[in-house]
Amino acid sequence: MKHIIIAACLLLSLGTSAQTLSELANSVKNSITKSSSDNSSNSSSTSTSALSTLLSDTDIASGLKEALNLGIEEQVEKLTQTDGFYKNELVKIVMPSELQKVDTALRSIGLGDLADEGIKALNRAAEDAVKEATPIFVDAVKDITFDDAKTILLGEDNAATTYLTSKTQTALYDKFNPVINESFSKVGADKIWNTLISKYNSMPFVSQVNPDLTDYVTTEALEGVYTMIAVEEKEIRNSTAARSTDLLQSVFKLQD
Repeated sequence: MKHIIIAACLLLSLGTSAQTLSELANSVKNSITKSSSDNSSNSSSTSTSALSTLLSDTDIASGLKEALNLGIEEQVEKLTQTDGFYKNELVKIVMPSELQKVDTALRSIGLGDLADEGIKALNRAAEDAVKEATPIFVDAVKDITFDDAKTILLGEDNAATTYLTSKTQTALYDKFNPVINESFSKVGADKIWNTLISKYNSMPFVSQVNPDLTDYVTTEALEGVYTMIAVEEKEIRNSTAARSTDLLQSVFKLQD
């Protein structure tokens, strides 16, 4: 900055005709502003770099794993409770699209309560099956590498959820499918749906239906699990108050 001011004074003393006094003053002002801005930018970059070097790869990976485990504990556990799916509009399982006509037809003849029971039964089966998810998620979290952690940390708001989906979707489907099938019987969904479908199929002028509800509920249950983990991940990324430990605060400060 000192050199800039000296140079400006020399130019003024020589009486140059190329610029007026006002133009020179503006030139000096702009140079000073740019120098100050560059220093500020360099300072910010240095600060971020310094913060990063204070955290080891192990710290970053541990912080991300802690966040994911918190999401699993806080959100997936909620889904296993009674009405965890049924009264949560983000994940509630409704009639599959091919059975919307069944729902409409039953309600038209005064069997709305039966249709409601059918929907509730699907959600009860999902709530029962999700209890099997936690161990699979925990194993997937353990397998996160340092490189995975850095990529996820600096990714989108759902980057960790996307990672978990890619690592667990097949295993969870294989685990959920037979459990859902058993859950239908356990929560009485099989009887409710047999009655519901029989009532519909006995109506005149309708096409017979025989949906694969096990596959449908399995897929919807998986979608619900990932949706709720994404909710927790976004909260931790965007709210400092949600970072409940020193490690979470330090690690996620890097992506703020």
